[in-house]
Amino acid sequence: MCYTGIKMDDQIKQAIEALKKGGIVAFPTDTVYGLGASAFDEEAVAKVYRAKKRPCHLALPLLLGDVSQIKDVARDVPEIAWRLAERFLPGALTLVLHKTPSVSSLITGGGENVAVRVPDHPIPIALIEGLGAPITGTSANLSGSPSPLTADEVYRQMGDRVDLIIDGGRCPAGVSSTVIDLTGESPRILREGAISREEIFRTIRWALLRGS
Repeated sequence: MCYTGIKMDDQIKQAIEALKKGGIVAFPTDTVYGLGASAFDEEAVAKVYRAKKRPCHLALPLLLGDVSQIKDVARDVPEIAWRLAERFLPGALTLVLHKTPSVSSLITGGGENVAVRVPDHPIPIALIEGLGAPITGTSANLSGSPSPLTADEVYRQMGDRVDLIIDGGRCPAGVSSTVIDLTGESPRILREGAISREEIFRTIRWALLRGS
């Protein structure tokens, strides 16, 4: 169901109720439209995989409401992760970290790492706060298809595969987040997106100099 024409507060309230009942919801973010389910509801997470036709060995990123929540889903967080979060979050940076036991292996594709981001957009933040838990933040598309930038684009790809589509207009960035893996000895960019490689490593160099 697409809620075009319905007041945004009402769309958000109904989306939160859908999430609490194990549903999946599409919503705008600062990058592209995302597909959300409660991170702590394995059946809801499984619905995301089915709706996207996404192979289960491919992990799903998580959206958090605040940088402080990183410690709830990630362990042994390196200092450089906090420096990058301080500089770029909320925003279009996804950090790959070691997961805590509270994060289901279904979300991580069976692995021990979790990808996290704090979006710079009021709608997903409101959903997370209303649910009281992180939500999945994968793009609201069929696997292999372009990431949608509008509610109409979500509907054309996903149709009735989702319980609700929040129409929040066109996403401002239109580019997916940059993904950096911080689980190894050195930071490694897995996907260059809205934040450039140069910006990331400039921040890392500055943080290292400040810490020396």
